[in-house]
Amino acid sequence: MQSFIGRKSELEKLNNEYNRQSSFVVMYGRRRVGKTTLIKEFIKDKKALYFLATSELEVKNRNRFLSSVSEFTNMSYLKNSSFDNWYDIFDIIAKYEPNEKKVIVIDEFQYLVGSNPSFTSIFQRIWDDILKDNNIMVILCGSYISMMKNQVLDYSSPLYGRRTSQINLKPLKFNEIRSGFSQLSFEELVNLYAVTGGVPKYLEFFDNNSGFFTNIENEILDRNGFLYEEPTFLLEKEVRETMTYFSIIQTIADGKHKISKIASSLEVPTTKLTPYIKTLMNLSLIEKRVPVTEKNPEKSKKGLYYIADNFIEFWFKFVYPYKSELEMGNKQYVLNKIKEHLVDNHVSFVYEKVCRQQLMDKANNYNILISKIGSYWDSKVEIDVVAIDNENNKLILGECKYNNKQMQDSVFYNLVKKSKSIKGYDEYKRIYCLFSISGFDDRVEELSEDRDDIILF
Repeated sequence: MQSFIGRKSELEKLNNEYNRQSSFVVMYGRRRVGKTTLIKEFIKDKKALYFLATSELEVKNRNRFLSSVSEFTNMSYLKNSSFDNWYDIFDIIAKYEPNEKKVIVIDEFQYLVGSNPSFTSIFQRIWDDILKDNNIMVILCGSYISMMKNQVLDYSSPLYGRRTSQINLKPLKFNEIRSGFSQLSFEELVNLYAVTGGVPKYLEFFDNNSGFFTNIENEILDRNGFLYEEPTFLLEKEVRETMTYFSIIQTIADGKHKISKIASSLEVPTTKLTPYIKTLMNLSLIEKRVPVTEKNPEKSKKGLYYIADNFIEFWFKFVYPYKSELEMGNKQYVLNKIKEHLVDNHVSFVYEKVCRQQLMDKANNYNILISKIGSYWDSKVEIDVVAIDNENNKLILGECKYNNKQMQDSVFYNLVKKSKSIKGYDEYKRIYCLFSISGFDDRVEELSEDRDDIILF
C-alpha cells in the first residue's frame, strides 16, 4: 500500500481553511482511521506546530507543549522555563513571526479535556483573545467521538461557534483503496474491503505477502493479534454498559434488523433500546436504512438497522460467536468457518455497497445526476441498488451478483419485473445496471448493445 492514499476532498477542505485569514478546524473519527496521517500529509510543506497530547497530568502535557513551542520558535531557553498557564505559551506562538502563516495542531485533544475539564473554556479564551486575529490555523483532533461532539461541537460547549470547519473522518472508500492496492484483482480488493472496512491501520496489517486468510488468522483470530479485541477497545473508550451495546450489535449481526425484533431478542422494551441505538448511530457503528423511494425517511416505519462498519460486522459474525474456541487456541476451526461462509454471509452484502459506490463514481459518464441512492424492499421484493435522478427524471435500478458464474439474461428480466413494485415514478426513464464480479454471458452483452437502458459493471 502506498504511504498515503485517498483523502482528496479532506485535503481540499483543509487547504481551503488554510487560505483563510484565520481558521479553526475540528477533526474527529474513530481510532486507526488515519486522522494523524492526514494531518501530517497536510502540514508537510507548511510552518506547523504539531503536538500529541497524552493521558497524563495536565502539567506534564503543558511542559511537553512548551518544549514543542521551544523547538518551533527556535527559543531554546523556553525548555528551561516554567509556565503555570496555557495562555502565555500560546501568546508566544502568536507573536513569533506574526506575518507568517502558522498551523497549530493539537492531536488527541480529548486527553487535555480529560486531565482538566475546564480546558475547553481555557482554549476558548486563547482562541478569542490570541489566535483568531493572528493569521493562524488551529486543528483540534480527537479519537473519542462522543467526547469531541459533547466537549467541542455541542451547543453547550464553550468552543461552540468558534470552529470554521469540521471533518468527521471516515474509513477509506473502496475506490480509494483500489488506487493504493493496484497489484490486487478486483475480487481480492472486495474481500479486503469487506474485512478491513477501509480503515487505514487495518489495511497495513494486510499489506504483505502472507495471504488474505493467513492475515485474518494472525491479526484477527489470534489471541495476541492486533485486531482480536479491537471492537472491545473501541466501545470501552466511548460508552458505559459495554455489554449492552455488544448485545445490540450481535443481535443485528444475527440478522434481526427491525427494532422490535432486536428489543424482543434482548427482552427489553423498545423505548429502553432507543437511546442505545442512537448512540451507536452517532458512533457510525450502526445505521438506519429505509427504502430509498420513501418520501419522508425520518418518519418511515420501514426502517431497518444494520451494522455500518464492515470490520465490525465481520468481527461480530465470525469472531465474537467463536470466542470460546479462539480462547482455547482453535483458530483453524474458526478459520474454516470463515472460509465456508465469508462470501454468502458477508462479502456478497458488502459487494452491494461497492456497487453503489461504483455507480456514484461513474454516474456522470452516463448523464446521471444522483439525488438519492440506496436500495428498495417491500414485503415481496428486494432491489440491491436504486438511485433517483430528479434532475433528468431517471430511475436507476441495479442487481448485484457476487459469485463465480457469469450473469445470465434472466437476472435482467427478473430485475425489470421486480422494478414494477416501485410506484410513483411512472414518468421517469428506467435505467438498469447489472453488477457482476464474474462478468456476463453473451446474451447479456448483446442486450446491452441493443438497448440504451442497460449499463454493465
